[in-house]
Amino acid sequence: MKRTKKSTEHRDPSLSTKAIHGPKLYAYRGPVATPVYQTSTYRFASSEEAVRYAKGDPDVYVYSRYHNPNFDDVESKVALMEGSQAAALFSSGMAAISTALLAITDAGQEIVSTPALYGGTYRFFRDDLPRRSVQVRYVAANRLGDLKRLITPRTSAVYFETPTNPTLSLVDIESVVRHTRSAERAAGHPIMIVADNTFATIVNQNPFALGVDAVVESATKYLGGHSDLLGGIVLGSSEFIAKVKQSAKYYGGCADPFAAFLLSRSLKTFELRVRKQNENALALAKALEGNGRVKRVLYPGLRSHPQHDLAKKQMTGYGGMVTIEVKPSKGKAPVEAAAAVADHLCIAVNAMSLGGVETLVSIPVYSSHVFMSDAELAVHGVTPGMIRISVGIEGIEDLISDFEQALAYA
Repeated sequence: MKRTKKSTEHRDPSLSTKAIHGPKLYAYRGPVATPVYQTSTYRFASSEEAVRYAKGDPDVYVYSRYHNPNFDDVESKVALMEGSQAAALFSSGMAAISTALLAITDAGQEIVSTPALYGGTYRFFRDDLPRRSVQVRYVAANRLGDLKRLITPRTSAVYFETPTNPTLSLVDIESVVRHTRSAERAAGHPIMIVADNTFATIVNQNPFALGVDAVVESATKYLGGHSDLLGGIVLGSSEFIAKVKQSAKYYGGCADPFAAFLLSRSLKTFELRVRKQNENALALAKALEGNGRVKRVLYPGLRSHPQHDLAKKQMTGYGGMVTIEVKPSKGKAPVEAAAAVADHLCIAVNAMSLGGVETLVSIPVYSSHVFMSDAELAVHGVTPGMIRISVGIEGIEDLISDFEQALAYA
C-alpha cells in the first residue's frame, strides 16, 4: 500500500526538526541513524561510474577526501538549519575559514576585516596571507562607513565575527552589508561578505537573513557540543560551495567520517543545549556582575553591555559565552589573579575550547591570544585579567557557587 505524505510537509519545519531529520523528513525507508562509512575509497559498479564522476556527477562516490555519505548527512542538515543552499564540512574551524577565503582570494587581492577576531584567524591573516601576497585591511567595528574607503577593485571579501572572541563585542551585520554593497558598485565586481557565527550559532543569530553571502563556523564548538570532535563548516550558495570544495581537494582539510557521525548525533540535541547555555550564561553573568572580585562582566544580554541594544536588534538570544575581568588582590598581577581563579574552580574546567555541555574557562592571554604584543591585545580589547567562560548546562546554582568560591582567590 502506498503511504501518503503527512500534512506537516507543507509547513516549514522548526530548527530542531531540521537538525534531527534533515532532508530525510519524509523518507520512509533506511536507517534512523546514518551508519559510519569508515572507508577511504568506493567500489564502482562499472567503469561507467568513473566516467560519470569525471563529467561532474556528484552522486558518484569516489574517495573520502572528496565526499562521503557521513559528510553529506551533516552538510545537508546544517544547510537546511541555517537557510543555506549548500555546505562544506571540514576537519576543523580553521580549515573551514582558510579554505573558504583562499577559494575566493587570489594573490594580489585584499580582504577587509574587523580587527577583533579569534586568535587563530588573526594569526592566519597576519602571518600566512602576506606570504601568499594577500593583504588584510582592517575596519573598526564602530566606523563601518570606512568600508567605502577601504574596499578597492582588489577586494575579494569582507570578513567579520560577531560576537567577537573573547570580548563579546558586536559587529552591526546590517551595517556591514549596507556599506559593502554600496562600495562594491564602485569596486566593479561582487564582494563576498563572510561571517563567523561560531559564538552565536543559528539559534541566536541568522546572518543570512541579514544579507551576508557566507557563514563559517567551528563545528567543534556548539554544533558538536560534547568536547569530543573537531570540525568546521562553510555555508553559502551552491556556486560558492562548489569552489570551496574544489579548493578542499587541494588543501586536504577534509572531515573524518566518524567525526561527521558524532556531529550528526550532536545536532539532534543542538537547540536544547544552546538554549540551556543561553539561560545559564545570563544567570551567571548577572551573579558575577554583583561580585566584588569582578571588575567587569562582558555579556551581550546584560544592560551594562555597551552594545546591548544592538544585541537585541540582531540576536534572538545572547549566547553561552561570558567574559569577566577579575579584580586582583593587592600586590597580585591581573594575570596571576585570573590564573588563581581558574585553578580553584571545582565544577568549571580549566581548558581551551568552548561550546560543550561542560563549563570551560580559559585565560585569553594564555590561550587564544597568546604571544600577541601589547598593541595587538589593545586592538583586540584583551586584558591580562580576563577569563573567558564557556557556560555549560550544569545546575546554575552549582556554577554560581563554584565561581564565588574561586573568585576569593583572586
